[in-house]
Amino acid sequence: MAKKHLGPRAAEKRRRERRRKEQQALEEKPAQAAPAAADGEPCDLDPMMEPLREYMLSKPGCTADFPFGPEAMVFRVGGKMCGLLAWEEVPVYISLKCDPERSVELREQYTGINGAWHMNKKHWHSVAMDGSVDMELAQELMDRSYELVVATLPGRERERLRGL
Repeated sequence: MAKKHLGPRAAEKRRRERRRKEQQALEEKPAQAAPAAADGEPCDLDPMMEPLREYMLSKPGCTADFPFGPEAMVFRVGGKMCGLLAWEEVPVYISLKCDPERSVELREQYTGINGAWHMNKKHWHSVAMDGSVDMELAQELMDRSYELVVATLPGRERERLRGL
């Protein structure tokens, strides 16, 4: 049995090798098909998904990726997370950063607004697009989430975003 090398250089080398293998596995994986219903037939996606995605991506510097798997689209600005769209859920929901005080008010007012799953529930909430929250309010909450994250970025990055 080979002796395992210890130290920061060896650890970094192991991490690089692990990332390379993960990337290879992702590249070899076939394209993700539409989610399937219980009988194996593709199910329809919630029609609220596309307007939410388009609205978030219309923000200056906002990008989307899938770090948690294909079922959760993460929106980032300046490399920081400002939203998460659970697009395969029915009803679709979006998790957004929020002001703690306003979040309490919203959760009392709307049944579709709750603490975000797997996130700090004081600073993040989930907005279920089940009809209890209209698109106008959802867009207002997306705007606020974006603004809260942009406010934490370095001044140079904020200036760059204003120029976009």
